[in-house]
Amino acid sequence: MRLPAPLLRRKPNVHKNDFGHVLVLAGSRQMLGAAALTSLSAMRSGAGLVTVGIPKSLNAAVQKKISNAVMTLPLAETSEQTLAAAAFKTIKDSYGSYDAIAIGPGLSRKPGTQSLILKVIETSPVPLVIDADALNAIPRSLKSLTKTKTSKILTPHPGEMARLTKTGKRAVENNRAAAARTFTRKYRCILLLKGNKTVVASPDGKLYTNTTGNAGMATAGSGDVLTGMIAAFVAQGLSGFEAAKYGAYLHGKAGDLAAKAKTRAAMIATDIIENIPAVIKKEVRSGK
Repeated sequence: MRLPAPLLRRKPNVHKNDFGHVLVLAGSRQMLGAAALTSLSAMRSGAGLVTVGIPKSLNAAVQKKISNAVMTLPLAETSEQTLAAAAFKTIKDSYGSYDAIAIGPGLSRKPGTQSLILKVIETSPVPLVIDADALNAIPRSLKSLTKTKTSKILTPHPGEMARLTKTGKRAVENNRAAAARTFTRKYRCILLLKGNKTVVASPDGKLYTNTTGNAGMATAGSGDVLTGMIAAFVAQGLSGFEAAKYGAYLHGKAGDLAAKAKTRAAMIATDIIENIPAVIKKEVRSGK
């Protein structure tokens, strides 16, 4: 698949700000790895800058866990060390600093955190990639998806999709393309339905079915990696649909390389991140 121009970096006179700034809202006391995986994959996927918003008491721990290329934004927290609703003002005041926001991985289902998630979805002028615990907040208020015209990319697995549509998981799996198309038209968002042959749908009828990837990618953190990749592509200027499509494709290709080196049984999410550079290099060469 030929990579789009924004991902090729062929202009010599550029600056890190030309490749976008991603804000990652992720992680909690028991799920710091989600914040690390999402932010690192965004960096490896070409984002010029990445900042991870984290409960303030966990800031030092996160800085040790992630690359020194990633910045941190300490935010107000709950007593359970999850992001608190009180963090909203700080996030809102900084919207102008970012080109994409990835929200959800490892945030928890604590009431205050879920309220914060909905406030961000309802107000952000910045494109959003919505995953994991952010998807779990949406069924409380599906109308939050239509409060703004901001581009929103949802990345549910079949179980999360069943909760979003208030149907059964089997109904989703039996007609994946139709489920994705129906939802995206109703709520005017981009939807990436994970699974074997991941489906990406847009409100204007575009549909992409991915054929890369393997069963070894059914491992903790794989979805966090995908979220970071998509956010990085949005920050670099791709449309929501294109970012989700190339994210699914390259994520799967990186997973295929990881499985080849580590085996499907033994691979973990960081193996996917480690193979992102090789996949992009291969795609750049094949597109010359």
